[in-house]
Amino acid sequence: MNILYISISGNTRSFVTRLQAYAAEQGTVFSVKEIHDNTPFTNETEPFVVCVPTYLEGGNGIDSGDQEILTEAMRDYIDYGDNQRYCKGIIGSGNKNFNNQYCLTAKQYAAQFHVPFLGDFELRGMQDEIEKIYQAILTASLIHTDRQ
Repeated sequence: MNILYISISGNTRSFVTRLQAYAAEQGTVFSVKEIHDNTPFTNETEPFVVCVPTYLEGGNGIDSGDQEILTEAMRDYIDYGDNQRYCKGIIGSGNKNFNNQYCLTAKQYAAQFHVPFLGDFELRGMQDEIEKIYQAILTASLIHTDRQ
C-alpha cells in the first residue's frame, strides 16, 4: 500500500515516518510519497491512502463555512487523471482545540472522493493511533471498488 501525505509543520511527516516503521516491524511495506505545491502530478497506478492535516481559514466547521488553505495541492493531486480511482481512504490530522474543525479537511476529502475516512490523529500522533491507523489501512487495502 502507498501512503500519500502532505506535511506543513512536520507533524504529518513524523506520523507517517513512524507509521511506516511500525508497519515494517509487522512485516508490511508502506511506500510513502510527500505531496507539496511543487510536486509534479503523475498518474498513480497502485492503491493508496492519503494522510492530510487540517489548515482552515474562517468559519467554525459547521454553519459558517471554512476555506482549506495550504493543503490544496493534495486535493488537486487526487483529482488529477484517474488518481481518485486508486484512493482507498483518507486519514486526518489536526488539533482537537479546534473542535468541529478537527480533521475537517480529511472528512471533506472523504466525502468529495467517495472513500472512507479511515481515522485520525492529533498533532504528531501517539503509538495507539499509529496501531489503529495501521489496522485501518490494512482493512482499506482489502476494499475493492469499481469507482471509475
